[in-house]
This record gives sequence, structure tokens and C-alpha cells, in this order.
Amino acid sequence: MTPDASPPSPPEAAVKPVLEVVGLEKAYGALKAVQGLSFQVAPGEVLGLVGPNGAGKTSTLRCLAGILPVSSGRVAVAGHDVAVEPVEAKRALAFLPDEPRLFDYLTVWEHLNFVARLYGVRDWEERGRALLAEMELVGKEKALPGELSRGMKQKLSIACGFLHEPRLILLDEPLTGLDPLGIRRMKASLRHRAEQGAALVLSSHLLPLVEELCHRILVIAGGRAVALGTLAEIRAQLSGGEAGSASLEELFIRITGAGGEERREPPAS
Repeated sequence: MTPDASPPSPPEAAVKPVLEVVGLEKAYGALKAVQGLSFQVAPGEVLGLVGPNGAGKTSTLRCLAGILPVSSGRVAVAGHDVAVEPVEAKRALAFLPDEPRLFDYLTVWEHLNFVARLYGVRDWEERGRALLAEMELVGKEKALPGELSRGMKQKLSIACGFLHEPRLILLDEPLTGLDPLGIRRMKASLRHRAEQGAALVLSSHLLPLVEELCHRILVIAGGRAVALGTLAEIRAQLSGGEAGSASLEELFIRITGAGGEERREPPAS
């Protein structure tokens, strides 16, 4: 990680968390996709969620967003239990999936208008124009999704998610379809939201991105947490201090047991 690519300063530990997860479990019949996850994310903090394919990352994000009901455990967003106060919790968050979900017959501007009405955002036009400029969509206000590139659709989805200024932002592979310049600008946008006090949970297979943006990292495998902490803390967890300079990619392979190496036990809660 280059010197100018370090994540923003971490928030103070005493700040009340935006996201609280206690004993989260999600089962699909006999299959336990998520097992006993517990963690918190504070205002201004970026948490990286990483794991192998099928580890339970997307199920976890969808449970956090209230899209999937949890099988057991508790998820609270901005103090609202997602199961008990779903509307209040969802008003405080934005979930940005890896595949943009857009309406075929709404223009770019109409998408923003729809989201503003849905969340009760008043005087949203100025904010909408600023988001279109930030996402490089100026001049596309009247375009339908079918006229946009894959990257532009992703940017529109993100602009819609940012419009109501959520306190919690959940991102599943947010850079999919973006070109190098778009990736650079999107990273700046995510940093800006964190600096403004939003809590972010970022799931991505792009481990250099996670290493660059995230204050802490949650590694899951088989639906269970196998590591949680800063990159330095995760390095220190490995026996013998042998990982003092290891990259996140190297740690990921060792911790998750990829390549035939032994998987570590989950950290003590």
C-alpha cells in the first residue's frame, strides 16, 4: 500500500456505533450461511468484509440491510433494531448491491426524484445535481438505463443510495464496471462519506482496495468470523509474528485456509 493510499484516520473508540451486530445467524433450511457474527461499526469507520466465494458475505450484507430476516441474533442500525423497527433502520442506511437495480422506464433524473420521494428528502434537486457531477453523470439526466454503460448504471445506483445521506452504507463490490478513473473517484467519494461521519461496510474481492480504504477488516469463511481487527492486529494474531509485513492478500490466503493451509480458529469475542 502506497503512502498516499492509507485509510482515513479511525474514529474515536468512545463514539456510539452506527451498526451493532450481535450473534447474527442466517440459515437456509439445514444450510447455515452465517454463524454467530458479532461486530460494531462506528461513525466514520470503514469496515472491510472479505472471504472466499460462498463464505456468507452477501447473506450477511442482506441481513444487515433488512432484506433477509435473520435466523437468530440482533442487528441494529442507528439504534433501531432492524427486526423491530425496520422502517426507521432502513431510513438510516443504503445498500448498494454488486448489480445495479434500476427501473427501465425511469430516466436518471427520475430515479433521483423517486428516491427523494421515497425517503422524504426535501429540496433534493441541488443535492441531486451535485451527486450527478460527482458521479460524472452530468448530461445524462434524461437518459434511460438502457442508454447507460455498465459503469454509468453503477454510478447512478450509488448516487441514488447517497441521496438521503445515510448514516450506514453497505457496499457489495462497489467498483464493478468502473474504469480506472471512475475507480479513483469512487474511492474518493467513499472516503468523503466516512470523513463526514457515515459508517461503511465494504465487501470486495479486490483486497488492495480493502487494505487501502478500511480501518478494520472482518474475514469470514464458512459463515464464521476467522479474523477481525486492523491489518496490524490481524498480522499480530498469526503465530510467531511471521506476518509482520504481509499484505492483506497473503494474510487472507493463510487465514481462510486457501491453498491447502490450515484455517485458523475464530477470534475470541
